Amino acid sequence: MKAMVLKSPGGVENLILEDIPVPTIKDDEVLVKIKAISVNPVDATLRRNGDFLRLVLHLKKDENPVLLGWDISGVVEQTGSAVTRLRKGDEVFGMVNFTGHGKAYAEYVAAREDHVALKPSSVTHAEAAAATLAALTAWQTLVHLSGVKAGDKVLVHSAAGGVGHYAVQIARHLGAYVIGTSSAVNKDFVLGLGADEHIDYSKQRFEEWVNDADVVVDSVVEKDHLERSLQALKRKGKLISLVVFPDERLSRLALMSRKFLYRMEVGSDGADMQAIAELLGKGHLRSHISRTFSFHEIPLAHKELETGHTRGKIVIMM
Repeated sequence: MKAMVLKSPGGVENLILEDIPVPTIKDDEVLVKIKAISVNPVDATLRRNGDFLRLVLHLKKDENPVLLGWDISGVVEQTGSAVTRLRKGDEVFGMVNFTGHGKAYAEYVAAREDHVALKPSSVTHAEAAAATLAALTAWQTLVHLSGVKAGDKVLVHSAAGGVGHYAVQIARHLGAYVIGTSSAVNKDFVLGLGADEHIDYSKQRFEEWVNDADVVVDSVVEKDHLERSLQALKRKGKLISLVVFPDERLSRLALMSRKFLYRMEVGSDGADMQAIAELLGKGHLRSHISRTFSFHEIPLAHKELETGHTRGKIVIMM
């Protein structure tokens, strides 16, 4: 099968298209013929950083080949002996083996049955593949970690991005009052997702406009951004950091101000994928795909990701 192999950490030129064997599935796995995959900022980060690559993929010494990616949508080709829920021919999608070596940049992927869900028939493979890591991150942040309920005020940073555009929709579905930050060019897009208010981060300091949020979802890399987000919270409010690991000083500041600060760690979960599938199928959640690439254009997709200005998701079509 064709696979986009990472020969060594570094630039996009290290992503090489090769022929490798089709994976052999375990008893609790299914073999999925891939129709679409999506790429995420973490893919590019791992491609550049060897230490992070080994840590997140749980790589063994000299393990080869190394494949990036976790987000898939496709058709079940084979089932393991312990698989009971899925059958050959089922259309499925999910985030496979995160954290771990998901090996999604390939024509076939071995996926645990409990990491995928049935794809709604009304949703394309591209839309389903997009709604995996990013949508799971938003879902697990808002539902499990934050416990968002009707009437809560939720501030979503980078609301036009991959995680952000799902977080706005999910928070709105849960009955929250949603405020989204983005550049001015994405204002109409963010409001169209269901946000009640928009803040242009380039012209307004959000913490001067919001100081009573129940939940803040922060995916911004700048170190001082988390401290500013703390100021936007009400007492006993929850700040969820998706990217930056809070340091001791910031954790102490949150404790002193009687606010909660968490670092989100998303994980593969078929039950959560099924919840997302139901939202997609009913039209309560939709994937915005900014651009699609063919499989051999994955290096170009990484370059697009690294601009940092993607609206919604980037998808690879097989």
